[in-house]
Amino acid sequence: MSAASAAAASTEPPLRQEEIVRRYQTMTAECDKLVEKITELEFDRNEHKLVQETLEPLEASRKAYRLVGGVLVERTVAEVLPSVKTNKENLDAVISTLKDRLETMQKDAAEWKAKYNLKTQEEVQALQRQQQMAS
Repeated sequence: MSAASAAAASTEPPLRQEEIVRRYQTMTAECDKLVEKITELEFDRNEHKLVQETLEPLEASRKAYRLVGGVLVERTVAEVLPSVKTNKENLDAVISTLKDRLETMQKDAAEWKAKYNLKTQEEVQALQRQQQMAS
């Protein structure tokens, strides 16, 4: 930590317990939203993969229907397959990026939790059970 950032950190007012807890809850809520989005995108990627696997063995001139903006459009396998592959690759890239961001956010939340010695309700109950069993 540089001298300037140390001086800035020392002049910041200490956080109240409610602010600490609220920030941790916000961090975990953001992680939950990311997990939901990743799950949704993985479902879409799997659908693209299934379509790709279905179209690949077919003749390139065979009719294929594609949903574009809510309208079903008639194309050929040769026209549809490249876009399905590209969309799947793009989904793979987005999922990878979101997983990296999720990992970073979870790490930050864990550090915040450790820094302020926060405990979830489940952890408190488990600790109480351990204490009861020990006595």
